[in-house]
Amino acid sequence: MSQEKAEMSFLDHLGVLRGHLIRSVIAVLAFTVLAFVNKGYLFDDLLLASKEPDFITYRTLCKVSELFRLGDVLCITEQPFILMNVDMSGQFTMHLWVAFIAGVIIAFPYIIWELWRFIKPALHANESNYTSAIVFVISFLFLLGICFGYYMIAPLSVNFLGTYQVSDMVSNQINLRSFISTVTTITFACGLIFQLPIVVYFLSKLGLLSPETMKHYRSHAIVGALVVSAIITPPDLSSQILVTLPLLVLYEISIHISKFVIKRSQSKHEVKS
Repeated sequence: MSQEKAEMSFLDHLGVLRGHLIRSVIAVLAFTVLAFVNKGYLFDDLLLASKEPDFITYRTLCKVSELFRLGDVLCITEQPFILMNVDMSGQFTMHLWVAFIAGVIIAFPYIIWELWRFIKPALHANESNYTSAIVFVISFLFLLGICFGYYMIAPLSVNFLGTYQVSDMVSNQINLRSFISTVTTITFACGLIFQLPIVVYFLSKLGLLSPETMKHYRSHAIVGALVVSAIITPPDLSSQILVTLPLLVLYEISIHISKFVIKRSQSKHEVKS
């Protein structure tokens, strides 16, 4: 009877999880449709905006160049490449794919909220109280990473890769799929990378990570940050530095988060004993 009760309990949990997943999928599909019908804004104003010299990042860099009296060193006045499509259904399939990615990004806070609703009943009352803000923190860090990737890393990558030439005899005609893939991959990757403090929080909560361990492997973390930045950015030193610095800052913040979690866990054990 106990085995049957446990099996029913497990099936009940699966049923509850299915409900949360279904609602999450519905939210993604709803935002996907919304993004799909707003094709002009999605492509012209967002994804393809970094192709134009008047993009906000390029204008800001130009102002910084003028502020420090560097002339037009940082100014980007043109993007000497054109976008092209070589597949019959290329633009339509790309429209579908980009709309789906946009749906996932917009629905991300709701997805995290649904997962939190599934996990919350398994927590103690005190744990539920001080971790109730986790949905906001995860969503904030994800959107912060998305903005960082979109406004900082993606434009620099587009400018470097789109204007790089091995010879003046070879012009750049970039495939639409390649351009969109570069922008979306970099942007989404930055959103995930900014979840490092959350990962450290849960690993410390499970006792798998400690601040002493993170301090001991700080030099390894620096090398890891350089490797990650080299993977998601073009072979451009400025882009790699722009990715590496936030990663190192997040790592240092994560050390303090781990220290807080460990101290809180130790204080609880002392109270119980």
